[in-house]
Amino acid sequence: MPEIEIRPAILSDLPALTALDHHYITDRVWQMEFNHERDSGQIHTSFRQVRLPRAVRVDYPHPPTQLRNEWPPKHGLLVALLQGQPIGYIRLLLDRAPRAAWAADLVVERRLRRQGIGSGLILAATEWAVGMDCYSLILEMQPKNDPAIQFALKLGFEFCGYNDLYYANHDIGLFFCKPL
Repeated sequence: MPEIEIRPAILSDLPALTALDHHYITDRVWQMEFNHERDSGQIHTSFRQVRLPRAVRVDYPHPPTQLRNEWPPKHGLLVALLQGQPIGYIRLLLDRAPRAAWAADLVVERRLRRQGIGSGLILAATEWAVGMDCYSLILEMQPKNDPAIQFALKLGFEFCGYNDLYYANHDIGLFFCKPL
């Protein structure tokens, strides 16, 4: 892992953070199956990983300009720096679930992914959340974002729910939680 510094974001970080390459490439998605058995009063929902015929590029669900529109951050915005330059960030919210820190964004510059920077941001977010008296950390992501899903599972997060039509593009939001 490259030697990085993680600190709260400052206004001068915003141009570099919004310029980061937010998209991702995936060859797997999580497909939702929903079955409402009205006669028995049961609802069954399941997700299964499906391999795509070819890798696809997926745009990030939140516009990067949202960072500037929400400045100063109401809650937490931590930035990862490599040699003084912003290379990633995690945006944390406290008003989405009781006693939980909610990671609405976790972004690492594309060329530096899979080098431990995201793990460092999660660790820093965990420390931040504990300092805010939270009991859990929740990550949100699209079912198309298999790299992030595998990352969350690797770090010990558990699937804890979904919200249909969660994102502005009407994509499902998947949620993964880890107790603190």
